[in-house]
Amino acid sequence: MNILINDIPHTLPPEAKLADALRLINATPPFAAAVNRQFVPRSHYESHALQTDDRIEVIRPVTGG
Repeated sequence: MNILINDIPHTLPPEAKLADALRLINATPPFAAAVNRQFVPRSHYESHALQTDDRIEVIRPVTGG
């Protein structure tokens, strides 16, 4: 299936979960993830099923002043 991660196209198997997409981009904490603009709790990454054309945003905290 085709998905977008931070506006970059990627291909994953049809049964992929959010955790698979995060592993694909080597996401390392700290970060938050949203699928189609809906926040997904970290405890649901392994079970959150993805669909073709989902848009995933991986958001990292910004520090500084």
